[in-house]
Amino acid sequence: MTGTPNVAVVILNYNGQKFLADFLPAVLKTTYSNFDIYLADNSSNDNSVDFVKETFPTVKIIQLDQNHGFANGYNFALEKIKSDYFVLLNSDVEVTPGWIEPIIQLMENDKSVAAVQPKIMMHSNKGLFEHAGGAGGWMDRLGYPFCRGRIFYKLEEDKGQYDDNAEIFWASGASMFVRADLFEKIGGLDGDYFAHMEEIDMCWRLKRAGYKVMVCPKSTVYHVGGGTLPPSNPRKTYLNFRNSLITLMKNEPISKLLWLIPFRLILDGIAGIRFLKEGKFKDIWAILKAHWVFYFTLPATLRKRKASNQRIKTIRIAPNNITGIYQKSIVVQFFLRKKHYFKELF
Repeated sequence: MTGTPNVAVVILNYNGQKFLADFLPAVLKTTYSNFDIYLADNSSNDNSVDFVKETFPTVKIIQLDQNHGFANGYNFALEKIKSDYFVLLNSDVEVTPGWIEPIIQLMENDKSVAAVQPKIMMHSNKGLFEHAGGAGGWMDRLGYPFCRGRIFYKLEEDKGQYDDNAEIFWASGASMFVRADLFEKIGGLDGDYFAHMEEIDMCWRLKRAGYKVMVCPKSTVYHVGGGTLPPSNPRKTYLNFRNSLITLMKNEPISKLLWLIPFRLILDGIAGIRFLKEGKFKDIWAILKAHWVFYFTLPATLRKRKASNQRIKTIRIAPNNITGIYQKSIVVQFFLRKKHYFKELF
């Protein structure tokens, strides 16, 4: 291929030398003709940078001064890179041959597509969709995210049921293609998130400007998952609960927030009762802390909401795009009505 757009594959790393040793070789075998690989290092102390310099000398290194987390780690790294497309790729992701070409073809053929994810499968069981992205992210009317192929803890087996290009609501940050100019114009990722749900927030802002977010299953990757924070980590509980509330506050209409935020706080309390029954007292504290920080930072969140609205106005190409929002409660459908698979929701 000649005259193809430039693609910058950017791997954010923090003490991930083992993952880099395992998975960088496959990235280096990428067949796309016009791409560069960058290691954006969040001030690792495990010899990651020296290892990559010595073992994979063609990889370009961006060294950050401290661990800025996922959001600002990418923000600070991507502002140093000039490209047509950015690929945000976790260090614990194994790519497959030809993983770039179908996604770039999709985005080149439709300029209204702002971001795309590949089909994301579980590395330890390659027949199952992976928790972080599956076959594309959706969100219910209460703001709870789920995926085609993964609802809460239920993972589906891949039987080709999601092998179509499809419009979704959010693309996974584990492997996300995004137009470089739109990443900058929309304001990038919200650095205050540190990690978790920042990709949902950014995709939501892009969709509010009328753009599409899609999944392209002709491209497949395998994700280890839990490489930074395991699912049971109270820090992850805190970030998920806090960032979910902030995401709603930034993106939902005020009229909906008047009932949605109080209702979500009640549902968070119910989640706390579940943790109590399981003896997970640190997770209960994490929810309480998330609520306190949400209240304390509310003025700053409202300022960010206003700034985001201004950015959205400047790049808007169509009305608010709500494709990928499930107009019922995924909690009710999954736990009460026992609908555990995406196809059962409709």
